[in-house]
Amino acid sequence: MSDAFAPSDRYRQGMATRRAVLGDNHVDRAQTASTDFDRPFQELITEAAWGHVWSRPTWTKRERSIVTIALLAALGQDEEVAMHVRATANTGASRDDICEALLHVAIYAGVPAANHAIKIVKHVFAEMDAGEAA
Repeated sequence: MSDAFAPSDRYRQGMATRRAVLGDNHVDRAQTASTDFDRPFQELITEAAWGHVWSRPTWTKRERSIVTIALLAALGQDEEVAMHVRATANTGASRDDICEALLHVAIYAGVPAANHAIKIVKHVFAEMDAGEAA
C-alpha cells in the first residue's frame, strides 16, 4: 500500500469480504500484482465495492453474486463474469441461479450478451468441475 494510505474500518471490512467471496489466493495475486500506479484503484474497490456494497447486510452474498454476474454479463465484462462465477463456490449461488440470471440478461440486455456469457460460464464450470479453478 502507498505510504499515505491508512486502512479505514470500511477498508478492513472490505478486505475481509473480498477474501471471503473471491478467496485468499485471488486477492493475494491481485495485491502482489499491484503497482504504485494501480494501488489506489485496488484500495478504492476494496473500500467501496467490497467494504461498502458487498458488506451490506440487506442482501446475502448469494444474492449479490447473482446480481453481479447478471450485470457483468449485460456489460460484456468477460473476465469479471468468469471471476464471479468462480466465486460462487464461496457465495452459495448455484448453477441454477446463474442460469436464471442469464435468462434475465437475455430479455433485458439482449440475447447476444447472454449467449456470450453462457459460453464463458460453461467454460468456467468445466474448469471448476476439473478442479482447475483457483
